[in-house]
Amino acid sequence: MNYDVKSPSPPQAQKLQDKQNPQRIAKIIARSGFCSRRDAEKLILAGRVTYDGDKVITPAINVAYADRISIDGKKLAPIAATRLWRYHKPKGLVSSARDEQGRPTIFSQMPANIPHMISVGRLDLNSEGLLLLTNNGELARSLELPKMGFKRHYRVRVHGVVAREKLASLKAGITIDGFRYGAIEAALEKQQSSNAWIKVTLAEGKNREIRRIMTFLGYPVNRLIRIGFGPFLLDKLAIGQVEEIPPATWQKFLGDYTEIAGLFTNQSEHKISKKQQNPKPIRQQNQKKSRQSNKPRQRNPDQMKD
Repeated sequence: MNYDVKSPSPPQAQKLQDKQNPQRIAKIIARSGFCSRRDAEKLILAGRVTYDGDKVITPAINVAYADRISIDGKKLAPIAATRLWRYHKPKGLVSSARDEQGRPTIFSQMPANIPHMISVGRLDLNSEGLLLLTNNGELARSLELPKMGFKRHYRVRVHGVVAREKLASLKAGITIDGFRYGAIEAALEKQQSSNAWIKVTLAEGKNREIRRIMTFLGYPVNRLIRIGFGPFLLDKLAIGQVEEIPPATWQKFLGDYTEIAGLFTNQSEHKISKKQQNPKPIRQQNQKKSRQSNKPRQRNPDQMKD
């Protein structure tokens, strides 16, 4: 008999339950960096996960030992210290781990010595700019939550002569085809003949939100660049470059968020080799300049410079 995700305590959950510091099995898989928690639940329901040799048929199981989990017959990798990277995504790459249409993904462009990573949110195929990457699926999930208040900042090039009053009206939100978008900060940066650059700030960043709204206003988007995510900035990071954010830096920014702070309180329990701490970037930079570009300019996500 199978049990779905809504079952609070099926027999198998009782059988496999660990009593020492247990957590949901999907959460542990996500914490290992294998995939997101949602994807881990899909793997479980597809019958691809085992614990102590027993097939797991429901995500409603609390376990404590990551080394007893296997996916497709392979042991789950040991949980490593949480790490976070900035990546300047080029146009033309898919943000997911794999693409059904066979298009190149951002992960196919990573250096060989970079560990398995998960993206914090996504940028669509034709968008570019800052994308945060982490080896901790739970951290990725937490950073995406609207309640965390991390605003997304963009520079958007549109076709048309932009009316400032139309942009100002977006502060009250907008409804398009029955779908409601919340308050949006948009300001004209520069009008160039038949094109214009607009600065846009979103609280959430729903799927293709900017493109749909600008098209609705009569300004189709022909370029979209994310320049900031909360306190983290694209800054001068070169196109295609990936650069690790020092733990002391991102922990300083995120330490006030208790839901996130709990994800890296045991950093000292994990050891990372010197090679892992300093992976080779796609494009080599002067070490001093790299350290400078790693340091975001602002700490408060609501006061971040566009």
